[in-house]
Amino acid sequence: MIRVQLQTKLMGNVFDFVVISETQNQGAEQIQEAIREIQRIERLFTTYSEDSLTSLVNRNAGISAVQVTDEFFGLVSRAQKISELTQGLFDLSYGSLDTNFWNFNKQMDRLPDKHRAKQAVRLIDYHNIVLDSGQKTVFLRNKGMRIGFGGIGKGYAADAAKRILLECGVKNGIVSASGDLNAWGFQEDGTPWTIGIANPNFKNSYFSTLNITNKSVATSGNYEKYVIIDKQIYSHTINPRTGYPVKGLKSVTIITSNAELADAMATPISIMGAQQGVSFLNQIDGIECILIDDDDRLYVTKNINLKQQ
Repeated sequence: MIRVQLQTKLMGNVFDFVVISETQNQGAEQIQEAIREIQRIERLFTTYSEDSLTSLVNRNAGISAVQVTDEFFGLVSRAQKISELTQGLFDLSYGSLDTNFWNFNKQMDRLPDKHRAKQAVRLIDYHNIVLDSGQKTVFLRNKGMRIGFGGIGKGYAADAAKRILLECGVKNGIVSASGDLNAWGFQEDGTPWTIGIANPNFKNSYFSTLNITNKSVATSGNYEKYVIIDKQIYSHTINPRTGYPVKGLKSVTIITSNAELADAMATPISIMGAQQGVSFLNQIDGIECILIDDDDRLYVTKNINLKQQ
């Protein structure tokens, strides 16, 4: 058995595929099957095409319910459950954020006033995403509302790619989507896959490793996109309750059973902050986290066993 690897750009992100296969050609074809599945998902869920179901739902906001596929309805339904669990800190209607309001560039040198910030997030409210399970419809109550899958779509695609690869006979592999990672089985020598936890202070380096198999990992950090105002780092993640960017954590890593859930939980934990985030996840079976705050302090949930570098 040999390791076959491929890196390519999909859904606006870099995807890495690793499969343990019998031959190079077989591994390459298995990866192509996974790529075709991700391309199909992108066509369905993207907001960058007027032909997608997401765009159709958004165009009909405040007008009428839209009948969608079982797959689309299922993802929105699961997203709504995560919104309930996190009391709206994860929210598909985050797509309603006034994109002209926040511009994370070097010219931004002050925070806007609280009233303007609140106005920018006024349409974000998952309670106004109305689902009809009998008719399989999605309705956005208010005109101007938009849903988007930026906080869950990469993870969903990574899970779908894993499913296709398993169907193709890949018993050992990795699908990584720019910070959202699925690993199953073992390396070619029989050892578990080793995941590096990114060091937020040094690009392309890691501060510890974690052996995982049949787990998913999602990592996000303020080192990817941020502004510094009054010597305080603000990440590109916006708190949907206040309209203000999140501060306090450099890096958030979520470890759980599937990439969709790991991806979706990264944003709410970023907003909660270190102590509240760890406390919250310690009450939920099967989801772990590794957090680094702005002062380089490390916080982990109770079942994490890190190998420090």
